[in-house]
Amino acid sequence: MTRIVEAIYENGMLKLPEPLPLPEKSHVTVTIQSHEDDERATWLKVSEDTLTQAWDSSDDVFNELLKK
Repeated sequence: MTRIVEAIYENGMLKLPEPLPLPEKSHVTVTIQSHEDDERATWLKVSEDTLTQAWDSSDDVFNELLKK
């Protein structure tokens, strides 16, 4: 059975919102996907895009600075 559930990490333990329909002592595989990692990657991509846009700008101020 494959099932995806949200959990909260608290005091060294994963807290599930409700019990799972599994027999006691069942062995399971847990994959951790932190939402903070997704947010960080998004911000890095936005920052990179903004910097690239500014760098590639044909603005005369940048062109004058490059000549100096």
